[in-house]
This record gives sequence, structure tokens and C-alpha cells, in this order.
Amino acid sequence: MPATGPEFMTDTLQTPLFDLHVELGAKMTPFAGYDMPLQYQGIMAEHNHTRDAAGLFDVSHMGQAHYTGDEAALEKLITADLSALKPGEQKYTLLLNDEGGIRDDLMVSRPFGDDGLFLVVNAATKGADFAHIASNTAGKGELRLIEDRALIALQGPKAADAFGALVPSAAKMIFMQCGVFDLDGSDIYVSRSGYTGEDGFEISIPADKAAEIARKILADDRVKPIGLGARDSLRLESGLCLYGHDMNEETTPVEATLMWAIAKPRRERLDFPGAARVMQMFADKPARKRVGFTMAGAPAREGAEIVKDGEIIGVVTSGGFGPTVGGPVGMAYIDREHAVADTDIEIVLRGKARPAKVTKMPFVQQRYYRGE
Repeated sequence: MPATGPEFMTDTLQTPLFDLHVELGAKMTPFAGYDMPLQYQGIMAEHNHTRDAAGLFDVSHMGQAHYTGDEAALEKLITADLSALKPGEQKYTLLLNDEGGIRDDLMVSRPFGDDGLFLVVNAATKGADFAHIASNTAGKGELRLIEDRALIALQGPKAADAFGALVPSAAKMIFMQCGVFDLDGSDIYVSRSGYTGEDGFEISIPADKAAEIARKILADDRVKPIGLGARDSLRLESGLCLYGHDMNEETTPVEATLMWAIAKPRRERLDFPGAARVMQMFADKPARKRVGFTMAGAPAREGAEIVKDGEIIGVVTSGGFGPTVGGPVGMAYIDREHAVADTDIEIVLRGKARPAKVTKMPFVQQRYYRGE
């Protein structure tokens, strides 16, 4: 029976793992329309465990879809070169509007061989994303939403050993490879990727088997359940953007320092949305740029103003305490002339300007597995 009581009487949706979260003592919180686990044992402990061993995250709130048909129609909407995407490979790409603004960032992969593409998009934008893709590929391709599967992420330096004990062949993949594997009779879609800066896997599993598979993974002493709180601090230390905060439709890939997500052939052909504006901005250099920063004391939060010599030069888009770094870290957009590592800046907190420093990202070493 689903958990009941006043604390669970909400209009938010629940993932297939909701009851397991409650059983494990998670503190639940609304996020992107879902009841999601914020923490189990504490954000700091969960963050450190993921950096030291392996953490299991429920990311079933994200959107999953299968695209078949004319891939050129889909490619016109994003920045990846789909003709170069081989079976068993995954790419990070951007869904852009006509002005080159970022509608979303997403993963596109080819785990099914020649049988189409697997898309994973952000939770808060999945409805708009899928409507946009479907309407712009109508009559050429077919987008089928996958609503009968959960999505989990196993992250950390011991993730491969833990997952390899269950699915040895999947643990042989390297960063950004993917495939379909069997786990106790269930087809699972696996990519070696994640959102923490650590080695790990994102795993799409049948919804009716989600709790069973999650329990099997959690039975390994190296693995603990991890909530959204640590997921945010882990991604922040790793310099990874959160959509709706560090990028949005008013932000171009140039400003967000995501030009690497636009495949070289697409740049040369100028055939991605907003290409003329984006490439002109790239040539001229943008007026503002996403940067990282560090500071002492209390962390700066989203919306805090950044000043230099008494003038406002930018705004914080993400901020928090970095347990691995041992102090506050954050991201911001600031005027280009000040967007140089080691530049001294000030951030206004509660009416007081406090010293900070522009800092190169990622704040911690990314440890993706790229082979021996």
C-alpha cells in the first residue's frame, strides 16, 4: 500500500520508488512536480559517501522517450551530430530555440542498435521538450514517451564494482557508452554517465521492477541511497549546470560556456537553431559569461548580486557549501572583462559585500571512467 497520512497528502506525483524512499526514512520534498527524497542520513554524509564509495539516486522524475524515423528532423532541433552517433554511444546535447537560447540540455543515445534513439530530458521541462520535438518532427519521425520505466543513477568510485557484481558486461563500458542489458530477466538501458562528476551509471528499469532492482543494488554494503540535496552539492562542485538556474532560454551556449556541446560539423554547417546569432556571439565574445566562484563564510545563494569596485557586474545562479572543497562554491554570470580565474569580486549577502574570487571549474577533479 502507498504511504498515507497528512504528510503525504499532496498533489505532487510519485515515482515508482516512492514507497521505498519512505521505508528508508527519506525526508521528502516537492521537486519538479514530484515527491522526491531530499536526504536520508544527511546531505553532508550522503555527499561524502558518494565521493568515497557509491550512491544510488532516484531520477525517475526525468523524461524518457524513444525516437524513431528521420533523425535529420530531430537533429535540426539540437546541437549533436547524430550521423556520428554510433550504436552504443551517448552524447550530451542542447535543445535550442530560434534565437540560440537553451530550451533544455539532454542526453541522446543509441542503446538499441539501429532501432532509434533514447532521449533523457530534464524533469521540469519534459512536457514542453517533448511537445516541441513531436510537433517539429511530425510526419518524419515518431517520438514515443516512455512512461513505464523508472530511472536510477549509481554514482561514485565504487559504482563499477557494485554494479559489475550484478551486470558484469555493463561495467566494461567506458564514459558515455550505453547499451541494453539483462538483470534478472529485465531489460535495462544503461549508460556510463551521471551528474556528480564521479564514475557511474544511469539505468532505465521497468517501473514494476524498480523497487526490486533498487533493493538489489542497495544490498551491496558499498551503496547507500542518496537524496536531491547531495545530488545538488555534488553537481555544483563538478561545475555542472542545473537547467532553469545556470541556463535558460535567455542564455546561449556561448554565455554558458557550453560551446563544446555543439558538434564541429554543426558549427561549420550553421544548421542548428540560432546558429547565426550564436556563432556571431562566439566570434565577438559574449558580454557576460558563466564562471565559478569560491568564498569564505556562509554560501551565496541564487540571485545574489556580484559587484566590483562598487558596480554590479553579475548575479549568482547556483551556490552552496561544497563538502569536498571544504567551503562555499557557486556559479554566476558576470561581465566578460571580469570573468578571469583569480579575479577578486564581492558578493552582496544581506546588504553586505563579502569577498569572493572567480575560480576555475570544476572545483573538484571529475573522475569519469575513460578506460585504462
